[in-house]
Amino acid sequence: MTKKRPPIGLEDFAKLIQDGFYYVDKTYVVKELLEKWSDVNLFTRPRRFGKTLTLDMLKCFFEIDGPRNVFNGLAISKETKLCEQHQGKYPVISITLKSVDGLTFEEARAEMVNVLSREASRHPVLAASDKLAEGEKGVFQQLCDMKQNAKAADTNLLTGSLRTLSEFLYKHYGQSVIILIDEYDVPLAKAEQSGFYEEMVSLVRGLFDQGLKTNPYMKFAVLTGCLRVSKESIFTGMNKVKVWTILDKKFNDAFGYTDEEVRTMLDYLGLSNHYEDIRVWYDGYRFGGEHIYCPWDVNNYCDDLDGDPQLAPKAYWINTSGNDIIRKFIETSAEEALEDEVEELINGGSVRKKIYQELTYRDLYATIDNIWSVLFTTGYLTVDGVPEDDELSLIIPNQGIRKIFKDQVFEWIKEGLKNNPEYLNGFCEYFVQGKAAEIEDQFNEFLDETISIRDSGEEKFYHAYLLGMLKNRKDWRVKSNAETGNGYCDISIKLPKQKLGILIEMKYTQEEDKLEKYCREALDQIECKGYKIERVTKTLKYGIACCRKSCKVMLQE
Repeated sequence: MTKKRPPIGLEDFAKLIQDGFYYVDKTYVVKELLEKWSDVNLFTRPRRFGKTLTLDMLKCFFEIDGPRNVFNGLAISKETKLCEQHQGKYPVISITLKSVDGLTFEEARAEMVNVLSREASRHPVLAASDKLAEGEKGVFQQLCDMKQNAKAADTNLLTGSLRTLSEFLYKHYGQSVIILIDEYDVPLAKAEQSGFYEEMVSLVRGLFDQGLKTNPYMKFAVLTGCLRVSKESIFTGMNKVKVWTILDKKFNDAFGYTDEEVRTMLDYLGLSNHYEDIRVWYDGYRFGGEHIYCPWDVNNYCDDLDGDPQLAPKAYWINTSGNDIIRKFIETSAEEALEDEVEELINGGSVRKKIYQELTYRDLYATIDNIWSVLFTTGYLTVDGVPEDDELSLIIPNQGIRKIFKDQVFEWIKEGLKNNPEYLNGFCEYFVQGKAAEIEDQFNEFLDETISIRDSGEEKFYHAYLLGMLKNRKDWRVKSNAETGNGYCDISIKLPKQKLGILIEMKYTQEEDKLEKYCREALDQIECKGYKIERVTKTLKYGIACCRKSCKVMLQE
């Protein structure tokens, strides 16, 4: 008998079951939801933890004329009374907003139109319904046709689309509507990054106000997303919004795989001998106290093992998570303290931070402290232990994410620091403080990470490179090849307030073992040529020698 394969990227529940893929049974969520539902139910989880698949499973279960046979043998099928009452009993509106990511508001709005218009077209029964008036059928046709000229679609028709479609479905079937919205926060995140945030908030608020808040035809709604953004005012006035986060015990195992589920899966696939590697690389998340594995990583690794049983684990998640927020944070706000804390995390340590689960995208970048909340909610970090005084002890969950920190996040921090004026100021201050070793270490780091060996080859390249960095200090008088004494010093700096002068002579060599020799020649040249800076009480003299992507820095004692 052919074994079922792990599903890779399959988000169509019926197709997954019918085509014989392995499914980790999460259908019990139906029962829990019916026992706990509010008007609006929001689940926040990191990306690639099965949110979309679970929402599609709910659609298959509740929807009138849904594929009932796909639930045979699954956990929910044992709840016979519940299935009799609810399975296949509701009209369902199901949309995903993950594609609403245009570079302009007009493009994003047009994609929103396409999403809602396609969903309307999924209910062709309404076009001929004898329960709708001719005028209502005309409005329904307008909803279906919006996508034909998406950019010109009427705003009132767009923002009222969820409510209008709900009303028509209710009239046709005589039953309240269930609304499912996947990745509800993606349009807000993309809009903030592209500069049309206020316009998108207004659009989403209008859509949700009518579709979720003042919709008498709705039974309940289920939304999924990465961040909880209830303070964005898109849920204004919705008194019954229930948010289930990664800190809540209820539904803590609804997304992702538990240890028991992974063991069962590995036993079925004949891969139990890989359990320890999978645990170390992909376990470690704590959702409401439950140990959770990332399903995307587990599925991909198990599938790859089928072709190569000796394959080592790798970080599959690295190129799938929505990491634009993290990168922007780091590149614009990186601090040396952040670098130290991330290094502590990589080495297996923890950091204690206050976490804000209701951050707005508007205020997201207000302070670098918010990065910890984002790293936590997006799956880069997880909680260790129990909260104390509104603070969480945060750790890297597993080896897979640790590799991402080493290969990606840490490099973003370094790059962000280089683009950070405060970081460059620190580098410049080393020259004032006479810290030749620190200058050498940092300049070596710059050279190693930012230039190609093809860039190097002569002294003037390094001269220009260092000059550009030192000119970051607007309060310094930095000159290149200024005439002084009996020649022209490569770089001369005057700090009028401190009455301090700095002289820098640079050399280039093709032999790395001669860097120190050329540093001494540079210092000798400063003395022999009598380089000096007028009207200062102290002068620091540096010799710097470079070879390809390395340098040596010496201070005249």
